[in-house]
Amino acid sequence: MVIVRGAKDSSLMSNSASIVRLTIPSEFDMLDFVQLVSDRFCAAGTLDEDGVHWVGVAVRESVINAIKHGNQLDESKHVTVEFALVPGDNPVELVVRVQDEGEGFDLHDLSDPREPDNLLKSSGRGIFFMRSFMDEVDIRPASEGGIEVRMVKRLR
Repeated sequence: MVIVRGAKDSSLMSNSASIVRLTIPSEFDMLDFVQLVSDRFCAAGTLDEDGVHWVGVAVRESVINAIKHGNQLDESKHVTVEFALVPGDNPVELVVRVQDEGEGFDLHDLSDPREPDNLLKSSGRGIFFMRSFMDEVDIRPASEGGIEVRMVKRLR
């Protein structure tokens, strides 16, 4: 089951924000759907083709981590992905929030993918990519449990 919600939320800022919220099962088959929504939402936020691509990579990596590491591939658990265009003084911000229902983890336990011993590993680069392609990345325990990843891209 996929739950899709869209809204204008005036509580986020003084001006209204456009929001799309997806709730998906922890299935990798859902990645293409999330990617499609991400691409369309980013294009509506006036990101150029490269910007749409790199935000999409960050979103995809975050959702993969939520499914694989957060929810441990448990299809009964869900991942929430929220896209918001938040008006500000200047520039408008694209805010993406990804939340899982897992146990969480300690960021300090992660290996640096740039270390020589990690260069040839097939995984371990997701958070590095998120931080490389977005202007802000905040990873913290969610108030409802699980982990919340909040990513911001400023639209210039």
